[in-house]
Amino acid sequence: MARINTNISSLVAQKNLGRANENLQVRLQRLATGLRINRGADDPAGLIAADRLRAELRGVEQGVKNSERASNVIATTEAALAEVSDLLSSIKSLVVEAANSGAFSPEEVEANQLQIDSAIESITRISNTASFAGLKLLNGELGYTLSGVDATEILKANVNNAAFGTRSSIPVDVEVISSAQQAMLFSRTDYSSNPPFPAGGTDGVLISTVTLEIAGPTGVQVLTFLSGQSVNEVVTAVNAISDATGVRAALHNNNVASGLRFNSVAYGSEAFVSITKLGNSGAFFDTARLPSDAPETSLDWTTASTYVNAQQDLGKDVAALVNGALATGRGLDLGIKTSEVTLDLTLDETFATTVSGTPSSFTITGGGSLFQLGPRVNSSQQISIGVQSVAASRLGGTVITDPNTSTTELQFLNSIKSGEGNSLASKKFQNASSILDTAIDEIASLRGRLGAFERNTIETNVRSLQAAIENISASESEIRDADFALETSELTRAQILASSSTSVLATANVQAQNVLQLLG
Repeated sequence: MARINTNISSLVAQKNLGRANENLQVRLQRLATGLRINRGADDPAGLIAADRLRAELRGVEQGVKNSERASNVIATTEAALAEVSDLLSSIKSLVVEAANSGAFSPEEVEANQLQIDSAIESITRISNTASFAGLKLLNGELGYTLSGVDATEILKANVNNAAFGTRSSIPVDVEVISSAQQAMLFSRTDYSSNPPFPAGGTDGVLISTVTLEIAGPTGVQVLTFLSGQSVNEVVTAVNAISDATGVRAALHNNNVASGLRFNSVAYGSEAFVSITKLGNSGAFFDTARLPSDAPETSLDWTTASTYVNAQQDLGKDVAALVNGALATGRGLDLGIKTSEVTLDLTLDETFATTVSGTPSSFTITGGGSLFQLGPRVNSSQQISIGVQSVAASRLGGTVITDPNTSTTELQFLNSIKSGEGNSLASKKFQNASSILDTAIDEIASLRGRLGAFERNTIETNVRSLQAAIENISASESEIRDADFALETSELTRAQILASSSTSVLATANVQAQNVLQLLG
């Protein structure tokens, strides 16, 4: 057949030429951009997957930047704390030096006090001025805020971490389930009883000479008491060296006939009392302890089941439930670490030694320093850490017992300044030393906590996210990026097809002219 109105061969050639040119444009665009997917039509499903991976990649990259920023904040904070630690160590040496009063004049002690005042002021100044990009680091701004803390039950509460999640506050209930105890030994003083004592004895008056080795958590001392001395004199002598032994004495039931009580100054399993009779004299003197967890009021010398003969006794740590979880006790202190909260508490003596079944409650209402370390904004990828104030009025909180009134008070570093209760002029060097030891421990603990956070959380998080960046980038590249080897091969094919299609089209257009030969 020979028709000229419709050139089918030309139409076929045009169609194939158009496809070849379209394919050629695609190859040129991919080679020019380096991307296999330049628009949705290139690969709709691949575009969706690649965009999701790209969005996730941006989140992971920001997580790395956030972690590095957090590391810079921690490093700045730790550097300031190192200066505070050095200042506390210098104050400690000045207090110990001033205690050597036999070799130092009052003027030298006053000079030491001036240095201490300056160092304490420097600590508070560091607390107020340490900052990072306008963010105050050590003035308590990064600490947690608490509400409802009963100071008669909880002397000190320090929250290290709190995971609020979607909550605006975290309630905390502290219930003592096992009381803290001092180490205690008792000795009978109803010497007129016959038996067990020889006839002719007088209540509260030593029957014969006795030499006692008194040992406690801070040391050992030996005291000799003569026949005829009163038990009141024994109490006075033991208490006079309590700072060297950690052991105090008192009359049981405040009665010379009820017995002597030797107890550790401190509470907890680290406290102990040991009373050992030395030599052959003093056969009348013996000591006993209470059965486990028995109250002091249960002691009855006429009932053997109320006491156990012993030369040594150990104290007992407080045990408590914090929000239903068992907290670790150490004397009057509690520590707990859960997925919800990590905190340290110092309990009041009365509260810690009373099992009432009624908890002490307070609320963590906010605060803390929140670090977004992951690509998704949710509590599982956030870490909150508290950095308490290191001002002198907040640092070194230690329970100090007044030896004259037996009352206790929580005292801080600022009590060592001139004119305060534990200044060098007061000669309460042991109190000052205890407060400094607590302050040094608090700073060391905070530095260690921040260091552990930086090393075990931030650094590992950065390494993990960097590995994720590599894998996600590879996955996105696999989907979105062009394979240049393939594309150049396809470009050559498209060029050949376009050239051949052009030649075919020319041939098809010329073919219709053969009809003229039929017209002669």
